[in-house]
Amino acid sequence: MATKPALIVIRDKDNVATATRDIKAGEQVSFAVAGSPSTLTARQDVRFLHKIALRDIAPGERVYKYGAVIGEATRPIAAGEHVHVHNIRSLWGRAAN
Repeated sequence: MATKPALIVIRDKDNVATATRDIKAGEQVSFAVAGSPSTLTARQDVRFLHKIALRDIAPGERVYKYGAVIGEATRPIAAGEHVHVHNIRSLWGRAAN
């Protein structure tokens, strides 16, 4: 039986993934984008259903999950870093740029 991926990525443009289980800092985790398998190393612990950066994200860059913008980075976010309210802000109710 195949091992299920530790991360879910829905759309090619997603720059974060959702953890399918708790992930420990330093753990190498698997995911696939458009059917292409890949791995990354978690920089911090990431709890079940929380987000992790798939690649480096610059301050002010839009954060995509499930193909939709969920906010923008408030500081540099490195690939493998936990993505949450400490490093992104919501764009809900803000004027479009």
